[in-house]
Amino acid sequence: MSPRLPELSRFEIECLRHLWNHGEASVRDIHRELPEPPTYSTVRKIFERLEEKGAIERVRQEGQAWIYRSTVSARAMIRKEIERLLQILFDGAGSPLVAHLVGMKAVSLEELRELERTMRRKRRRS
Repeated sequence: MSPRLPELSRFEIECLRHLWNHGEASVRDIHRELPEPPTYSTVRKIFERLEEKGAIERVRQEGQAWIYRSTVSARAMIRKEIERLLQILFDGAGSPLVAHLVGMKAVSLEELRELERTMRRKRRRS
């Protein structure tokens, strides 16, 4: 996996998420899965950018199509993007984000309780 994570646009991340789900895929495979996809050539251009940024690599060619895979882990990239979001919107603080998620009903009370249990377990191990 790449030690330095690239800066990616929202659409680049969306394409990369689909690629993570597949493990390996062609541009056409990903294009078919996108909700409200732009043109095929736009998705192909995004893959070229992802490759230039070091986020994906060509694995092999099948017929005319290149098969790609990610060079960055989903976990590392998600963590980077969450840290970026926290810095931009909340000066690095996590609790305002959680408060917004609760207010939006994106997190249930039971999920918060589970997070609390997880945090307690991690504190005990430390």
